[in-house]
Amino acid sequence: MSPPFPFSAIVGQDELKDALLLAAVDPSLGGVLVFGDRGTGKSTAVRALAALLPDIRARKGCAFNCDPAQPAGICPVCTGVLPRAAGAKRPAIEKRRTPVVDLPLGATEDRVCGTLDLEKALTSGEKAFEPGLLARANRGFLYIDEVNLLEDHLVDLLLDVAASGTNVVEREGLSIRHPARFVLVGSGNPEEGELRPQLLDRFGLSLDVSAPRDIQQRVEVIRRREAYDRNPEAFVADWAARDAKITARIRKSAAKLAKMETPTSVFELAATLCLRLGVDGLRGELTLIRAARARAALSGKREPGTADVVAVAPMALRHRLRRDPLDEAGSAARVERAVDEVSFGVAGHA
Repeated sequence: MSPPFPFSAIVGQDELKDALLLAAVDPSLGGVLVFGDRGTGKSTAVRALAALLPDIRARKGCAFNCDPAQPAGICPVCTGVLPRAAGAKRPAIEKRRTPVVDLPLGATEDRVCGTLDLEKALTSGEKAFEPGLLARANRGFLYIDEVNLLEDHLVDLLLDVAASGTNVVEREGLSIRHPARFVLVGSGNPEEGELRPQLLDRFGLSLDVSAPRDIQQRVEVIRRREAYDRNPEAFVADWAARDAKITARIRKSAAKLAKMETPTSVFELAATLCLRLGVDGLRGELTLIRAARARAALSGKREPGTADVVAVAPMALRHRLRRDPLDEAGSAARVERAVDEVSFGVAGHA
């Protein structure tokens, strides 16, 4: 298989790249939803992100990507339940790539959740469990292409897991649970159907992408893609240093974020903006503040400010607005208008 297209070589699509970097710095944002026409680089950008993510620590052979300090109770490798030769030590802790797992549209529930071997459980009393895609995605990213075409029973399943951070598999009175905390990334073509509101609300950030309108940008996209297709390894090597800088930036920003304080003015601005737009619940404020903090960390700031809130507001709030039949402006335009009114004190209605 060819290596993924370098993240730093992607031409344009700045909002898409910014959203993915924000999610990489702060996984608690809730994920990224990308809508756009075919051939606009949605999947390319998501797969390119995988090569940038800092490594995670896990025990060799662990199928759940457990944090060694907080292993899943069901994990035989991390809990020491797995049979070992006399005197043998538990598997060593290793570094592994942050998982980025694809969830196919036609996947069965067993493949997503994992399967429980009922025969072994009944005959030997052991809860033999074969982990699924959710276990593989733990502490990483779960990517769903054409997410708006996902079957309803899988949508319901993802809603439960995304809310709890735990995957529960129940069969014939037996119950297995394991951590499944991941950043959900979805992409799709809006012409092929809408996303269920319940799942839409679970995405922290949402954006629309389109092909570049500038001739020179389009030419550069084609030129780089041609170079990559001719010799993927050489092309990736040419951009490796720039990708490495982005990886270091993600790692440094995540460390900075853990120590960052948020001014009261930022909380007030986020709350005022959400009230002005009529956003339901408080998830809008939480996402807006977290995104502003992540942006501040990526910018090397000590704390988020008004500029950070303004910059991330469209992607954090556009998918949370109620439809207004009396307002023909798009959701992004409504958010930008509300930002102007709130930031500069101009009276009006979003």
